[in-house]
Amino acid sequence: MRYGIIGLGCLVVSGCGSYNTLPDEIVDRKTHWSTPKVRQGKLTEQEMNMARIAWKYFENNYQESTGLVNAVNNYPSVTLWDTASYMAGLVTALELEIIPRDEFDRRLIRLLTTLNTLDLFRGEMPNKAYNTQTAAKVDYGNQPGEIGYSALDLGRLLIWLHIIKHRYPEYATSVDSVVLRWNFCNIIDENGTMFGALLEPGKPVQYLQEGRLGYEEYAAKGFQLWGFNTDQASMPEPYSTINLYGYDIPYDNRDPRKLKAHSYVVTESFVLDGIELGWDHASDMSGHDTSYSNDWMAEFALQVYRVQEERYYQTGIITARTEHQLAGPPYFVYDTIYTDGYAWNTISEVGDFLPQYSAVAVKGAMGMWVLWDTEYTDLLFRHIAHLYDKEKGFYEGIFENGTGLINTFTSNNNGILMEVLLYKQQGKLVQYQDRLAPSLWQKALESPFGYEGQCLPRK
Repeated sequence: MRYGIIGLGCLVVSGCGSYNTLPDEIVDRKTHWSTPKVRQGKLTEQEMNMARIAWKYFENNYQESTGLVNAVNNYPSVTLWDTASYMAGLVTALELEIIPRDEFDRRLIRLLTTLNTLDLFRGEMPNKAYNTQTAAKVDYGNQPGEIGYSALDLGRLLIWLHIIKHRYPEYATSVDSVVLRWNFCNIIDENGTMFGALLEPGKPVQYLQEGRLGYEEYAAKGFQLWGFNTDQASMPEPYSTINLYGYDIPYDNRDPRKLKAHSYVVTESFVLDGIELGWDHASDMSGHDTSYSNDWMAEFALQVYRVQEERYYQTGIITARTEHQLAGPPYFVYDTIYTDGYAWNTISEVGDFLPQYSAVAVKGAMGMWVLWDTEYTDLLFRHIAHLYDKEKGFYEGIFENGTGLINTFTSNNNGILMEVLLYKQQGKLVQYQDRLAPSLWQKALESPFGYEGQCLPRK
């Protein structure tokens, strides 16, 4: 692994400027300055059983009428981020031989058919949410209507469309057709900045810069895989660092009071970048290895892991922080390492302080377990490996304060758990396949005719 960090001006192995001021027990701990190996190899019987249980969620929440899967158990609504998590689960289920090829084909054809006929927001991009039974545009209350689109959600979807296209090239034309329906003029500007669309009652559509450190760069790679320029979105700047337990933790320093968007330091985006893209640039067509071409992302991910490990050693609190669902109001929290000026801050989407909902998230724990093979991640695995209902899938997590399980099941949690296990067996999930003939997408980019007014990245 390459250790250089853009903007930090130091190397982890040399202490990041705070080595001499750390407690002796940290300075003396060899693991503080080392980079653990990833976990690789054939799944154990226990791990295979975990994958089968996670797949139960997708069996239970599949909607035959559309091929979509509910984002939350028994609730017929979904975002495009959660649809990508289902695609991750579907690919994993086939690759690990949990389902036969004919079931995979049936499910994928139905899903791609729906994606190729979705009613788009203002004819531009997929709406933020859809009813899974009808594929109709809905708001977050699952009521008919359109509310805009998310560049982050669509970036994750583009990653998984790319993965499917290259793993199963017989579906390349159907996948390309999905993306060729979209109009990219308002989602990415000429500088490579990503924008989401927001529609509020009685107001015109607002196009707002979307994404903060971690999520922004991860989602940008989805657009890069399809040839788009995301130079601005892919830069780590603007960011600062906060020293927690001797680690310089990077955070996006754009002011949430002015921009109305919080900056969360959580595990999920760094984990997804690692298992799906191998902490490589989207243009890096190499296979799985430990030489990370997007080295600063790999370095930031390591800091995010190490500080959670260190919190456990300092406080005894098992820590795997990321955003997660709840069984009741407010239904969703950002469970962070750092946000809004505070460490270990758990907040709602509107910024309410909710420390009682801090939790060990299953997807966060599993992601750290597979990417960093240490005694601490062994502990994380033991802590969450049994948090399931055999008939429903894995629970969202377990509360830090000892008040039990988060009693809900989601597509995102179970899908990420499954792709984590696929990564252990196969390594980096994004693959590149040489084709005998240009794809439909390639032909569209090479021709000056057709798809006018959609702002494709023409060659």
